[in-house]
Amino acid sequence: MNAQRPISKSKYKKSKLLNHRKAIMTSSILHFAFCFLIFLLLVTGCATPNDKESPAVKIEQLTQENTQLQEQIEQSNAENKQLKDQIQVLSGLPENVRLENLNRLETVKIGRYTGFFDKDNDGKKEKLIVYIQPVDEQGDTIKVTGAVDVQLWDLNKTNGQAMLGQWKVEANELKKLWFATLVTINYRLTFDVTDIVESLEEPVTVKVTFTDYMTGKVFIEQKVIKAP
Repeated sequence: MNAQRPISKSKYKKSKLLNHRKAIMTSSILHFAFCFLIFLLLVTGCATPNDKESPAVKIEQLTQENTQLQEQIEQSNAENKQLKDQIQVLSGLPENVRLENLNRLETVKIGRYTGFFDKDNDGKKEKLIVYIQPVDEQGDTIKVTGAVDVQLWDLNKTNGQAMLGQWKVEANELKKLWFATLVTINYRLTFDVTDIVESLEEPVTVKVTFTDYMTGKVFIEQKVIKAP
């Protein structure tokens, strides 16, 4: 992935001045429109005394709407300032600071406790639990933003029946599945395989495809596990 080129200081200052002028102009236009609407309401209110809503009520509604618009502008200005601050920090980084110097995902491992489990103690192993360990260049397990595709295969079957199940876990859900114990740290994914395990007699294969959202790299790992 190519690093984005920082903008020059002159362009940054011009952009900052332009955004400031736009914010002032937007605020002035809204203020003028608000005053003009109040004027119209006062005129029409006097011309139509039988109107159900009095000018005072309409003015109050417009005042609330104007306040909401002002709050939205303030929020937009705050977000704009935050983005400018980020650009300023990035543009000031040394030339030797690049994505490849950051802590990156090196490989993905499937934990040894991956397998079928009886979650409700009824004597049937109806759950498949897959432990996934993202590992960096130093061999440490790290929490990485990404998506996971899990497949369960019986490689002894043919005629398109070898893949027994497939599940997709997106990044927003995966980040909630980080699981730590005294001996290991990993993602723990649980899938319902009630309709699958009943017919299993031989070992099966779990295949994991992990897409790293920081680098775009795809890591594939598989592991043979015992039948329930």
